[in-house]
Order: sequence, then structure tokens, then C-alpha cells
Amino acid sequence: MTEQRAGLAEAVARTRAETMGLVSTLEPDDMVVQTAPYTSPPKWHAGHVSWVFEMVIRKADASYSPTPMAGSPYLNSYYLGAGSPHPKGERGAVSRPTAAELLEYHGEVTRRLGPILREARAGGEAGRLLEMAMHHECQHQELMVYDLQHMLASRYEPPSRAAPPEPSPRARPRSVRVRGGRATVGHGGGGYAYDIEMPAHEVLLADYEIDVFPVTCGQYAEFVGDGGYTDYRHWLSDGWDAVREGRWEAPMYWERDGSSWAVHDMAGRRPIVDDEPVRCVSYYEADAYCRWAGRRLPTEFEWEAAARGGGGGRPAAFPWGDGPPDASRANLLESRLWAPARVGSYPGGASACGCEQMIGDVWEWTSSEFAPYPGFESGFDEYNDKWFGGQKVLRGGSSATPAASIRATYRNFFRPHERWMFAGFRCAR
Repeated sequence: MTEQRAGLAEAVARTRAETMGLVSTLEPDDMVVQTAPYTSPPKWHAGHVSWVFEMVIRKADASYSPTPMAGSPYLNSYYLGAGSPHPKGERGAVSRPTAAELLEYHGEVTRRLGPILREARAGGEAGRLLEMAMHHECQHQELMVYDLQHMLASRYEPPSRAAPPEPSPRARPRSVRVRGGRATVGHGGGGYAYDIEMPAHEVLLADYEIDVFPVTCGQYAEFVGDGGYTDYRHWLSDGWDAVREGRWEAPMYWERDGSSWAVHDMAGRRPIVDDEPVRCVSYYEADAYCRWAGRRLPTEFEWEAAARGGGGGRPAAFPWGDGPPDASRANLLESRLWAPARVGSYPGGASACGCEQMIGDVWEWTSSEFAPYPGFESGFDEYNDKWFGGQKVLRGGSSATPAASIRATYRNFFRPHERWMFAGFRCAR
């Protein structure tokens, strides 16, 4: 039991330190900037994750004496049970609490967590809530990277940077055939998972094909060059409205460079790399490309079956098996690449059916609506289940996803028009 407590305490300490590392190179002026209604200032992320820790501690221990910041409407994202939240689109208009105060608040909550974590029993209610708060902070680390990309792009100095791996010379776009039948999907217990990943259950799949790699920038540029953004026939009606209203011509962060395209991201302003997975596209853009290419998006269950063993045998936690992610298998936040890796860079992460880079690099849109699984039971009020309806499921994680956060059953969700997050896709038929 002591080892379990120590494991949780160490994981929380690493997570808290990672958040501080992400903001360690920012200037004070950077901390307060909100560049769009769907982004948030870095100071808000740092304060909000600590506010959630205090909220769950109070649920687990009625004797806990919260800090004055715990009552701040500014730090409340959308939990109506905790009061009236400050409007999201106006977080950048608030000067107080200051960035310095919120960084100090993050440190104060970290100090308070020490003795609480030493007492929390792993698997008990307090331990479950604290682990959930830790994974919530991991989610905000990824959101903060999206927001830093939107605000600073190549001007952001990451705390460290690694060289990308060399892709396999044999990597080429192709599909694999996956046999249908009964497939077990969802999290079956053992290790952390969100309530929306449960319960595990069986689905019936027809035979299908799915691409080995995500769609690349080079492939997507062909769609753009063929008038993909000017031909309504490729688009869903709402998607065509989004193209016209947003004046979309290409993925977010692509810029015209004479007769070709460049991308401006944390790796710099550079020509698009043909064999790099395309990212920062909406569901509508992914769907339109598939229609143009004579393909379709996979369902989330087709994606999961391809990622967890191709529909046969005991489903694994990851495409490569049950071992945790590492730098040889997937490009996640800890890889420190700050951009997608070229396709073919992680053959060691391939699934049993031959799909690669299903974990990390880019979240992958599926055609599935975000809805509860049969037998769903909410594990925490106002966290995930309030978002059922009007959202699409994405799978697999991105280059900004912390390794502790991801597994093959993880269900992310966004609205179909959103594209500032690191989302791409692979095709099926």
C-alpha cells in the first residue's frame, strides 16, 4: 500500500512540475494573453488545475480548509455546481488575480498535496479523486500547448527540444484489411480510465480497410490544389458554411509561400513536409478530404479494433501491447518534438494488423458521435457526460498529449468545426 501511495504522489509531483516547465520560458506579459475566445491565458490554466485539485480534496475531506483562491469564479471553467463561472471568452480581460499570484497558488496547492497524498489510499475514494485531478491537469497541459501555438507559434521557447527520429525508408501510404466480427471495445479495468471509456462491451464490425498511416500534408495538399476548398460537392452543408464563414483555404497555420504552402508552428515557419501527418483540421475538413479521395473516416470502433489487435484475441492497452508509451513507440509530449513526426518514424508502435502512429502525433477524427456507451455510469458530476451530443470522437493522442493520459480506449471529443487542436485523421472504407 505504501508503494501505491508513493506511486501516486510521484505521478502528481511530475505532473505539477510539467505544468510549471511549460510556462517557465514565458515572459510575464505572455501569461495574461488570450488570442481567441476558444483559447485561455497560460495563467488561467495554471490556476484552474490547482482549483480543481482543491475541489476534489474538499469532496474527499470535509475538514480541509481551502485557500481563498478556491472561491474564485475566474478559475471555475464550467462547474455550475461550484458557482457561476467567469465567461471563457473573457479570461484574457482579467488582470487580477495576477500571473504571479496564480503561479504561487499552483505552488501552494502542490505543497498542501504532499501530506494528503501520503494519507490517500490508492484505490480509495480520495485516491481516485486525486488521480482524476492529476489527469485533468495533464489535459490542460495539452490545451496549454495548443494555446501557446496559437499565441506564439515559433516564438515559444520550449523547456527542451529533441531531434525527430528518422522514418523508415519503406514507409509508403497504403491500407490494411481488417477482418470484421465481434470486437471488444472500451476499458475493461486495470489502470486509470475515464468514465466515458467504460464499460467494455462487444460491437459487431463488418470487414473494412484502414490506412496504415494518418493522411499526410503532401496528400492533403493535393486536395487543396484540386480546389477542395472551393467545391461544395465535397462538403457537408454545415462544413461548407464553415468554409465560407471562416474563409478557409487550407489547414490552420498553413500560409501561402508563392505557389506552394508553408506551415508556421513551434518548429518554425517552414515548407510543409510532404510525409508529415496533416494537423489542425476540423472534422468537416477531414470528411471532405475523404469524400474527395473516395474514402471515409473510420468509426471509433473500427479505429479501436485496428489499434488493439485488429479485431481478434484479447484487446491490448496500446497498439504494440500493454507496455506504456516510450520515445521508441510514439510521439507524445515527453518526446519534446513539438510537431508531428514523419510517417514511418515509429515502426515499433505498430498494431497487430499493421497500422502505425495510432498513438501520438495527431488526434484522429472518427465518424462517431460522442455518446455514452451502453451501461454508462457517470464517475464525476459535470466532467465528461455533460458534453454528450453535438461532438465527434477523436482517438489516439497528439504530440502534445502527456504519456500518462493516453491509451487505445481514450475518447477525446470536439465540435466538428474546431481545428486549433492538433487533430488529423486516417481514411477507411
